[in-house]
Amino acid sequence: MANTTRRRIITVFGASGFIGRHLVRRLAKAGWVVRAACRDPEDASFLRTMGDVGQVIPWGANLTDPISVHVALNGAEAAVNLVGILYESGSATFQRMHVDAAKLVAEKATELGLKHLVHMSALGADAESDAEYARTKAAGEAAVMAAFPGASIVRPSVVFGPEDNFFNMFAGLCRLSPFLPVMGAPTFPRVRLGGEAGFGIDFLGDGGPKFQPVYVGDVADAIVACLHSADAAGQVYELAGPRVYSFADIMRLLLSITRRRRLLLPVPFWVAEIQAFFLEKLPKPLLTADQIRLMQTDNIASGNAKGLKDLGIAATPAEAVLPTYLNRFRTQTGQPRPASS
Repeated sequence: MANTTRRRIITVFGASGFIGRHLVRRLAKAGWVVRAACRDPEDASFLRTMGDVGQVIPWGANLTDPISVHVALNGAEAAVNLVGILYESGSATFQRMHVDAAKLVAEKATELGLKHLVHMSALGADAESDAEYARTKAAGEAAVMAAFPGASIVRPSVVFGPEDNFFNMFAGLCRLSPFLPVMGAPTFPRVRLGGEAGFGIDFLGDGGPKFQPVYVGDVADAIVACLHSADAAGQVYELAGPRVYSFADIMRLLLSITRRRRLLLPVPFWVAEIQAFFLEKLPKPLLTADQIRLMQTDNIASGNAKGLKDLGIAATPAEAVLPTYLNRFRTQTGQPRPASS
């Protein structure tokens, strides 16, 4: 007798990216047939081995083309949109990728009768933000919920994991530079006249903006949980780790893991803006003026939305994971030592 069991199909936009590869592996394990959608399907070919033969299908899709999005979603039961950009380049603007593309996916998902849609936004999405990144993330959320009211929105903080661009970049910088920057440090150092800290000069102040880094595996697990929970429909989840770090705290943590001593260099926001003026001219900018505006608001959970624990997920500490992939940046001599400042 023929097996008539119908396998569930899910389309993942941005599947070949950092978060996408971790999500695809979990979806395949959960039994989904995954359309790994990205602009060039060759970029997603490595995902095939994450499932059984024919379970993960690289799929070409252009999020600015309604026909392409329609074809990618046709016949699917669910969709996840992971697409986002950190800086604008050519036609890939914040408005086009964070708002227009998100709206198109949600509208097509409704038109085709999909049961589930998970949209990845960002912690700090705010219609009133000075940063266009945060404003368009908020506008994208609104567009998705208007077109697909049962969508689940996830807002991750800075995401860490083996392929991340944040921790790997600064760990690499440890090997090349005698300094590590502390963005958002005060313009003028503070003189300590006594007390528990003793006498001295404080160059770093509060250590710059605050972050609550979240493990990529927890983000992927949260998305899967949203797909499998009826209670997640129409909800917003702030995905953040168990600890809040200042920018200086993160630099010290990296130095401890890599067993290096480097000076922490205070970089006030006005200095960073000058640097960004030049760096954002690069084909792949290391820093942009919009990112500086974004950093002037702490990237931590507001406490006004649901989080990982509401999805049954215990947040993974950064200290438990970072050494597993930053060991390659370690110096071969010496023991972990605190950073100088």
